Formats: sequence, C-alpha cells, structure tokens
Amino acid sequence: MSHRKFEAPRHGSLGFLPRKRCKKGRGKIKSFPKDDQAKPPHLTGFLSFKAGMTHVVREVNRMGSKLNNKETVEAVTVIETPPMVAVGLVGYTATPNGPRPFKKIWAKHVSEGFKRRIVRNWYKTKKTSAYSKLVERYGSKESIDKAKELIIKYCDVVRIVCHTPMVENQVRKLPGVQMKKDPIMEFQINGGTVAEKIDFGLSKFEQQIHISEVFSQNELIDVIGITKGKGFKGVTSRWHTKKLPRKTHKGLRKVACIGAWHPARVSFTVARAGQKGYHHRTEMNKKIYRIGLKQDLARSGMTESDITDKSINPMGGFPNYGYVKNDFLIIRGCCLGPYRRMLTLRKSLNRTTTRVRNEVIDLKLIDTSSKHGCGRFQTTQEKKAHMGLLKKDKTVKA
Repeated sequence: MSHRKFEAPRHGSLGFLPRKRCKKGRGKIKSFPKDDQAKPPHLTGFLSFKAGMTHVVREVNRMGSKLNNKETVEAVTVIETPPMVAVGLVGYTATPNGPRPFKKIWAKHVSEGFKRRIVRNWYKTKKTSAYSKLVERYGSKESIDKAKELIIKYCDVVRIVCHTPMVENQVRKLPGVQMKKDPIMEFQINGGTVAEKIDFGLSKFEQQIHISEVFSQNELIDVIGITKGKGFKGVTSRWHTKKLPRKTHKGLRKVACIGAWHPARVSFTVARAGQKGYHHRTEMNKKIYRIGLKQDLARSGMTESDITDKSINPMGGFPNYGYVKNDFLIIRGCCLGPYRRMLTLRKSLNRTTTRVRNEVIDLKLIDTSSKHGCGRFQTTQEKKAHMGLLKKDKTVKA
C-alpha cells in the first residue's frame, strides 16, 4: 500500500464548488444588511460598471504607525455609476422556506430600454402595447392603495426594482458598454417602518437615484460580480497543485494519484482540469476614496496639489473602456472582473472597527497620465506647455 512522504493541506477550497461558468454576467445580492428601523429609509445597493485602474498619492493618518503623516502610493479602481431609475416595489413575506414575494407595485411610465429587457421578441412586439397590461393591473391608484395596505399588513421586507438607462434619446450613456437592454435589479430598503419604506420607494418612482444618495466617502462597501474568464485550465493553474518532478513520464502539471482502487470512482475532492474564471464572487469591505458627480466631472480628478482643472479620465481614456461621463466611485485596490464588467455594489455586511478601515482619506494626487503607455503628463495643457506646438498644430494654423 502506498503512502505519502509528507503531510500537507489540500490545494484549493471546496467551498466554491462547482467551479463552472455563471449563467448570468452580473453579480447577485444573496443577502442584504440587517435592517435597523431606528434609521431613516435608505437603499442598500447600486449598479455600476468597471472603468479601469489608476494610482493615488495620499497622506497616512494613523497614529502609532511608522507611515503616520507620510505620503504613500496606492492602486485604486474607478467604477462608473450612472444614475438608476426606480420602476417597481415588491413586498416580501416570511415563510419557513425564506422570504416570498407577496405583492408588487409598478410605475406608470418606463423607458424603452426597460421594456426591451422584460418584453420577449421586442422587434416583433407592438411598441404601444408593451408593458400596458402591467400598468392597467398594478399602476392604478386603487390597486396601489390596496397593495400598500396588504404589504403593511403581511410583509416585513420591502425591495425596490431599479434599472440603469443605457440609451437616452438614441444616445448611449456608456459608450464603452455595448448594451441596449437596461439591467434590472431589486435592492432592499432598510430603515423605518414598513409604511415608511413604502412611501420612500413610491417617492423614488420614475426619479433618478444617484450614487451619492446611497453611499458616502470613507464608507466600506462590498463588490459583487463575475470574475474574469480564463477558459479551460489544468490542475496546476486551476487548483494550484504542486508540479511533479522534472523527469515525470507524460507530463508534470498533473495530479500523481487521483484516488485508491476502491471505491472505484474519482472523489469530488480531487483536483481536476476544467473551467477557471467567470465565477460569481464577492469582495468585502472596499473603502471609498472619492465619489464624483457628473456636474463636477471637469474638476473631478483635482486635489489640493493640482493647479489646473482635470477630470478623472486619464489622457486617452481608460484602455478598453473609454471616458467616464457619469457619476463614479474610486475604491481602494483592485476589484474582480475585466473592464466594462457590470458590478453590484452593496452596503457592507460585516462592519469593521479597526483603525485602518476607519481612517479618513486625504488624497494628494490622482494620476491621470496615459494608461496606453508610459504616460509623462497629467493633462493635455501640461503636455503642450512642455513640448510646444506639434507638427499637426502648426499645419492647422498655417
């Protein structure tokens, strides 16, 4: 009987099985933060899109640390957060098998992108009749009043249905994201009584909801999404198993023994080749360094050290994405997924009280040099002042 020479812990976690491709290309909120009725009603999540990464210089404010009052350079991720529009309200009642949707209320007017998402065969449908049955059934004043009474009586959880308009007046709001159908998602309303939750949700119907109404600077959030797909990979890449010795017959990036003779099958715990990436994952406690608004986009990348106005967009735009033209977030470090991937932001489930997590952020510089190569200049004006007139500028003037 064979034996292993050295004991070692297993490679890879079994908590993420099965490691296969996700059905939907967006993050799903499987649990919301605990409700506190003492707080005013508020949303607990937001839809966003990953734009790219850059780096910032900030002063560390951490008493007792060797870095205290010193400058440090950190990587950050820019996430574009176009405003959402609320179109529905759902009341959930508690059952032995978990919350069950009990009653719905829908808005009377919705955008074409929302109809594209919910109506099957949009190109064949009569555009005037689409969504009209829902409005007749749930959108009248009598039905809304009746639904409010039933939700107050039987429900303890209220969620709001929101969508992000991708096209307005036949113009794409996010040029880097090729999507005509609006993404739709439910977000739980926390705080206040059930009646206050309903009034809060109805007040947001057909109104734009901005990122500044949901999150604030220095807050910790969770990022939920789909990781970058890697395709079919072997055990060394997929499970990080140890490579066999160099002279191993028929390859060394393998598992030497995949199990005993009996039981005559391969256990699910044995590392095998297969899909790597494009999995649903949640990254916890990402700190917000800055929240930028669309109306201040021209000066959104400025700090105290900047003399000229500059936006958050680097010179030439973000690679494979383009320019950020809506509200945005800057979070510390990296986050899952490639550029243009849809991300779901959620208020943090596990509140931490450590000094590092509660540190107040003071940015000294946000790098906006070109990300397509070795960028030397922060703005176009700085480049022209250093290099003078280019040949193409001279020909235009002549």
